[in-house]
Amino acid sequence: MQEFDVAIVGGGMVGASCALALADTGRRVVLIEGVAPQSTAQPSFDERTTALGNASRRIFEGLGIWERLEPQAAAIRAIHISEAGRFGFARLNARAQGIDAFGYVIANRVIGAALWSALSKAAGVSVRVPARPQSVVIAPDAVTLAIVGAAGVREELKARVVVAADGAHSIVRAAAGIDASVEEYGQVALVVNVQADRPHDGTAFERFTNAGPLAVLPLHDGSFTVVWTVAPQHLAHLLALNDAAFLEELQARFGWRAGRFMRAGHRASYVLNLTRAAASVALRTALIGNAAQALHPVAGQGFNLGLRDAAMLAELIAAGDEDPGRAELLAQFAEWRASDRSGVIRFTDGLIKLFGDGRRSVGVLRNLGLLLFDLAPPAKSALARVSAGFGGPTPRLARGLGLVGLGARG
Repeated sequence: MQEFDVAIVGGGMVGASCALALADTGRRVVLIEGVAPQSTAQPSFDERTTALGNASRRIFEGLGIWERLEPQAAAIRAIHISEAGRFGFARLNARAQGIDAFGYVIANRVIGAALWSALSKAAGVSVRVPARPQSVVIAPDAVTLAIVGAAGVREELKARVVVAADGAHSIVRAAAGIDASVEEYGQVALVVNVQADRPHDGTAFERFTNAGPLAVLPLHDGSFTVVWTVAPQHLAHLLALNDAAFLEELQARFGWRAGRFMRAGHRASYVLNLTRAAASVALRTALIGNAAQALHPVAGQGFNLGLRDAAMLAELIAAGDEDPGRAELLAQFAEWRASDRSGVIRFTDGLIKLFGDGRRSVGVLRNLGLLLFDLAPPAKSALARVSAGFGGPTPRLARGLGLVGLGARG
């Protein structure tokens, strides 16, 4: 039986980032992923996009992959927030906040390819792909994982700590006995790339409509990606439309700020729920990313939050002693990530409920709030700092610092 210090289950963007962060720290790391990263069936690396905050950009710089990502990243230099049918709106400009950009929009498949390309060259990480856990047995001294790989080949591994990066329906979380609550929003996200009659100027739009929030984000080639949150019955209607009719309805809901929408790509959809784990750690177990919290995409904070999880856990393991799964280390991880987790969840969930409230009085207050926000530089500065987190220590990687040499084994 092969033994490791750290077993990471789930090789999506968060799990792969955690593995790469630990690659040069002297820890023995194994990354277990059920679907090959280059496969079209890999759900983590599809055509959806991610809006990376500046802290996430610095983490990727520290991991050595930003140079590969930057040519296919669209900088968000302005943000425009509005509500359909009402007069209130808010605008944020990156230069006015003293920064080059609020963040960068990149296709998930591009991020995944960069991470796995770096992992293929990382001597400190063993990879099992495609492979899935058949059983996870957590004991006081170690975690034993039975995994099944290609052609049904079974292998047993032992690790001092197991990291759950296997998504909202985490097998590892269940094996650790950690409960999770699921709040159904009764919404789905329709995702599609569209071309307008003019290239974007780096503005990201968030428009709240009576059919759900509608985000229109810039892409590196001058086009846009649209994330449209709707009720399931409305989704069926939108998917049934031909491209011309779909673009006409999108234009009617969004307006003309981005120009005339001319072409639409493939439309995909995803169910939206809020999943919250009751705890982020247990005996020799740590949860990161969607295994700990799966969020609504309205504020684009889910992956950024998960990446900070990964960076902080890697930092503590790199700086720790011989046993990366000891209770004190995991408790520190949970404590340091608690305020950021709860803050982002409250912020995202609150936005959905605030703009989903159809009462006229609430609508008037929302619009007044948007107008006041547009006139208040301190409020804009606070929102501009959201990507750095909602409290707790900032991971070293997010501050532009490395992990090599932190601990006795570094």
